[in-house]
Amino acid sequence: MHIVKHPLQLNVKFAWKRSHMSHSVGFQSRHDTERTLRENRAYQHEKTENCTGFLHREYENFGFLNVDICTDPNAYASLLQDCIKNKSLVDSKKVHGCIIKIGFQGGTFIWNRLMDTYMKCGSLENARQVFDKMYTKDTISWNTMIGGYAKFGSIKEARQLFDRMPEQNVVSWNAVIAGYARHGHPEEALELFKHMQTAGFESDRITYACVLSVCASLLSLQQGKRVHAYVIKDGLESDIFVVSGLIDMYAKCGIIDEADQLFQRMPNRDEAVWNSIIAGHAREGHGEEALKLYCRMQREGMKHDRISFASGLGACASLPDSEHGKLIHAHIIKTGFEHEGFTGSALVDMYAKCQDIEDAVRVFDRMPHRDSVSWTAIIGGCAQNGRSEEALNLYCLMQSEGLMPNSFTFGSVLSACASLVALAQGKQVHVHIIKSGFESNVFAGSAIVDMYAKCGSIEDARQVFDNVVERDLVSWNGIIGGYAQNGYGKEALKLFEEMLSVNMKPNQSTFVGVLSACSRTGLVEEGCYYFHSMSQSHSIKAGPEHYACMVDILGRAGRLDEAKDLIKSMPVEPDAPIWGALLGACRIHGNMDLGQLAAERLFELEPQTSSTYILLSNIYAAAGMWEDAANIRKMMKSRGVRKMAGYTWIEVKNKIYQFIAEDRSHPRAEEIYATLQALAAPMKAAGYVPDTDFVLHDVDEELKEGILYHHSEKLAIAFGLISTPSGIPIRIVKNLRVCGDCHNATKIISKVVGREIVVRDASRFHHFRQGLCSCGDYW
Repeated sequence: MHIVKHPLQLNVKFAWKRSHMSHSVGFQSRHDTERTLRENRAYQHEKTENCTGFLHREYENFGFLNVDICTDPNAYASLLQDCIKNKSLVDSKKVHGCIIKIGFQGGTFIWNRLMDTYMKCGSLENARQVFDKMYTKDTISWNTMIGGYAKFGSIKEARQLFDRMPEQNVVSWNAVIAGYARHGHPEEALELFKHMQTAGFESDRITYACVLSVCASLLSLQQGKRVHAYVIKDGLESDIFVVSGLIDMYAKCGIIDEADQLFQRMPNRDEAVWNSIIAGHAREGHGEEALKLYCRMQREGMKHDRISFASGLGACASLPDSEHGKLIHAHIIKTGFEHEGFTGSALVDMYAKCQDIEDAVRVFDRMPHRDSVSWTAIIGGCAQNGRSEEALNLYCLMQSEGLMPNSFTFGSVLSACASLVALAQGKQVHVHIIKSGFESNVFAGSAIVDMYAKCGSIEDARQVFDNVVERDLVSWNGIIGGYAQNGYGKEALKLFEEMLSVNMKPNQSTFVGVLSACSRTGLVEEGCYYFHSMSQSHSIKAGPEHYACMVDILGRAGRLDEAKDLIKSMPVEPDAPIWGALLGACRIHGNMDLGQLAAERLFELEPQTSSTYILLSNIYAAAGMWEDAANIRKMMKSRGVRKMAGYTWIEVKNKIYQFIAEDRSHPRAEEIYATLQALAAPMKAAGYVPDTDFVLHDVDEELKEGILYHHSEKLAIAFGLISTPSGIPIRIVKNLRVCGDCHNATKIISKVVGREIVVRDASRFHHFRQGLCSCGDYW
């Protein structure tokens, strides 16, 4: 009988020959040796066909296998390795079937290898079946199964097996600790590490590297220092793998000096170490130092990878420095990393943060494969660069492509909604966050609070804040700043005191919110108290933004000389916002001399900023000095400075409508003007008198009144009245400060029509209800 050998038999035979060739070839004749070499050369080609081709066909002829040559476990190990290489679960199952069919008894070695093969082909279920049917399990068996569960995120199952394991070793502990760390359970990873120490197991370099990464992700400096002590005790302080983890931990926890010292002491540094120290400096705002290290890394002959490119781009973004960023971009193109997703996302982010949004969009459009990170980068870039509508459109496009937003995506989208005061769209995004399971995420929760506050819905902001389980400093700063911006200063200060009572340590941003609350509600003494408490009680050095708030507080209260003295006492040169606050106060109180001084300083610092010219011109006009006012406007024109056009917008049914003064371009313009005309009589009956002092032109009173009636704020309110249901608030946004007449008119309109009107101008929110404003007319 002619027996046709099954392909698997051939493959096992070749695998057996390959594993034993080194032992047999020396005893063959020259002819046999040459034949064997030819067969093994043919094996390379035939192996692929036999190992993959035969497994696509049915196999029934296991009985034809030559059992004599199938007793070596290395032969089956070779076959299983081929299955792993091809990622073929079907192949793995058929080799498994073959092993069972011939009754092969290869000990735990082949079963461990089979488990590993199933896992690497993506089947935990089949691996577990092999594990459960093993009569004898060694430590490798347990560790293989535990490691598989941990890798695939089945942490509960991994821990159950770990607890049942007869005799654990360092590999077992490392597998579960790494599983916890990799799949979002950092606290559990640290807790298990502590158990490992108390149980007397000796940690190795892998343990320490993993635990240090956990400390870095949690920003747990104290725990990181304890791990550092263990590292020194175990003599691993020179291990490049462990020291890299230490540098990354210290850098992410903001202790960059300690990271630098470790870096400088290292005799040999790999790419991971360089990447950690560069990224650490970039994160801490040391862009120049980060860029120097990036260039030094290149000079020392280290090979750049996607992480180092991203670190260098991060340094350029923090400066910002698009010129160096473009040089790195050229290097990325040269080395073939341009279309790699991680690098592409870093390029988008760098260009966006350097305010070069067009190049950011070009890089994004060229990316062949865009993931959630790259989408988040471009959405965030548009939101940061004033292209909020485009950011919202990109968010919708991202969803249409089936990609899942992350917490940072939602943060950027909510920022865009806040910028547009698009409350309806912000609420839709809030619903998406709840459905996506991110509501409990601290970052997303803080962004929701910020969005509601900046859309003027402080009640919704407070409700979300109260429901946040774990409030971090960003959450507290958001709600305090929200109350301040909406004109509820006393409530903001109450929240600040509540924050201190739960031992949350404030930072510089916290005090910007606190001082803004005092500024916007006239709480002068409270503002002075909190300003001095920064250094005396909280060891926080006041920055320019805090001085600007204090100048505003004193200036608005008419204490201009004190504001001037405060500026003189500053340890650093006052910047434009500080002089701007003083100039604004001079405009309110008509102090021409001090106003001229502030304007002169602003002309030096920001000669192209139109608001300085406008404010000084207004001071002159309010005093009837029309010629001086005209001269300022001529100076403005000669210097090529253009006045920013004032406009107001309103969102109705998810669409933004924009108005300028005397605007008749809207399709419903006739209805809008008719509504204003109909309001004129009841408004005057309710006490409204047009304040023509806010028309800073040398024209007659009747013309001034006509100009006032058609300001953009009033046009937007009239459109809101005719296009939204009665009973719901009307929300409008002004790109400049709302004028005094529009402020008075809006109070009266809210009383006449019985509607709440929320106005956000360039400085703050005004909530108008029943003829009153939340600012108490202090603005």
